[in-house]
Amino acid sequence: MEKSIEKIWKEGFLKNDALIAPKINDLYNQKSIDIVDKFRRLYKINIIGITLFALILLPIATFVHIPYMGIPMFLILMSVANFGMKFKKKLDAINKNANSYQYLKSFNDWTKEMMAFNTKISRFLYPFVFLSMVAGFWFGSFGGNIPGNDFVNRLLIEFPDMIMIFGLPLFGVIGLLFILILLAVFGGKIGEWDLKIGYGRILKRLDALLADMEELRTA
Repeated sequence: MEKSIEKIWKEGFLKNDALIAPKINDLYNQKSIDIVDKFRRLYKINIIGITLFALILLPIATFVHIPYMGIPMFLILMSVANFGMKFKKKLDAINKNANSYQYLKSFNDWTKEMMAFNTKISRFLYPFVFLSMVAGFWFGSFGGNIPGNDFVNRLLIEFPDMIMIFGLPLFGVIGLLFILILLAVFGGKIGEWDLKIGYGRILKRLDALLADMEELRTA
């Protein structure tokens, strides 16, 4: 009796040497390679973009007299790019000779690991970026007047009874802490949204193809 289409498909993508359905096998292999290659290209472009932005931001921030923002932003962006390179090496190490299902499963495991790491560091990344921006505008240029102190002095003239803590307005400290806590709490979600914007379409294709393969495996 002839084999069912579902059984042919199942054997086709589960075995590299399957001769029953070579066209089906080639189709799955091509789709798998296409998804991973597109993601790899976007991921590489993203790393290059972050690196270039860091290299451009540092001299510009110094030129416009906000080095206290430029330097920490440069360090954090280069750290993000470095983490990205490490994950890229793991992505490049995925065995391309495995069958299409195993290849996609390995890639899917990699994406989950990468996204979990991104969510974790985003809780620290966004508060750090915000602090860098505040520091840049507060301290100004190296060796010059501190704009933040001038701002506080003007406030004290207008509000002489203003409550101060460590030389800073209490309401400003509370506001700063509130924003930092919000960014720490929701930083992971912001990181997830960022990944979905950049890689959402490819990841949806990955989920759909894996779901198709899983259905054939249980057929």
